[in-house]
Amino acid sequence: MSDEGSRGSRLPLALPPASQGCSSGGGGGGGGSSAGGSGNSRPPRNLQGLLQMAITAGSEEPDPPPEPMSEERRQWLQEAMSAAFRGQREEVEQMKSCLRVLSQPMPPTAGEAEQAADQQEREGALELLADLCENMDNAADFCQLSGMHLLVGRYLEAGAAGLRWRAAQLIGTCSQNVAAIQEQVLGLGALRKLLRLLDRDACDTVRVKALFAISCLVREQEAGLLQFLRLDGFSVLMRAMQQQVQKLKVKSAFLLQNLLVGHPEHKGTLCSMGMVQQLVALVRTEHSPFHEHVLGALCEELEFCEKLLQTCFSSPADDSMDR
Repeated sequence: MSDEGSRGSRLPLALPPASQGCSSGGGGGGGGSSAGGSGNSRPPRNLQGLLQMAITAGSEEPDPPPEPMSEERRQWLQEAMSAAFRGQREEVEQMKSCLRVLSQPMPPTAGEAEQAADQQEREGALELLADLCENMDNAADFCQLSGMHLLVGRYLEAGAAGLRWRAAQLIGTCSQNVAAIQEQVLGLGALRKLLRLLDRDACDTVRVKALFAISCLVREQEAGLLQFLRLDGFSVLMRAMQQQVQKLKVKSAFLLQNLLVGHPEHKGTLCSMGMVQQLVALVRTEHSPFHEHVLGALCEELEFCEKLLQTCFSSPADDSMDR
């Protein structure tokens, strides 16, 4: 009995033949007859018996052959597939129509009302494209239609702020998590223009949308991060955190923290730029939700914690350390 119990405590390496399992599971001839279909079959005592019972039960009633598809169901499936492909084609046509609108030259001598109508039409085209390009396939088609060249070449530097921020938003939407599109956008020189918008544009919405696009181009994108470093992107981020626009401060601090977490090799660069002192100065300002991300960025500078402590306690003007 002890030997049988030890064998039954774990699954076998190979399944035994059906006749062997039935004869050994019941302990005699009665067990074999009960396994053959009697209603008084004994329950399995171990995993091997349970597995054998499942195999036997499954073999008694084989799966029925698949039924042929009815004509009604076949027609429904064909219509559903046709509608899906038709919808994709229609969306591509919509994108082509939007690009025709955006490709038109700006009316240089139009009246004020005409210029307002023209701008509204272009803004509507950019908004529709942003909705369509939430779909990654549409975003890829948009780039194949040379839409990204148009955005970077004309609309990031358009005169109307409504066109600039919508162009930056569309670039970010298309670039999110799509390496091929990110590489195309970076190759067009978009990052330099986006950093300039973030740093200098007079419209807060343009700056926020530019930061969104920058984030989509540098997070988890090595080539984008290298460009960001060459263009002194960390200094631009720090200046953005020092502005009075709350959304801009929060998003800039969050991006800085994310880049430090993902790329700790750049902590030394930031320390040499005086970033630690500037972050400490931001923490000392009036309490704000963005302090959470500033403190997160500081915590990532663990290799320079001694320098951080010296900075915190070196100011004789502020003896209180209640923040």
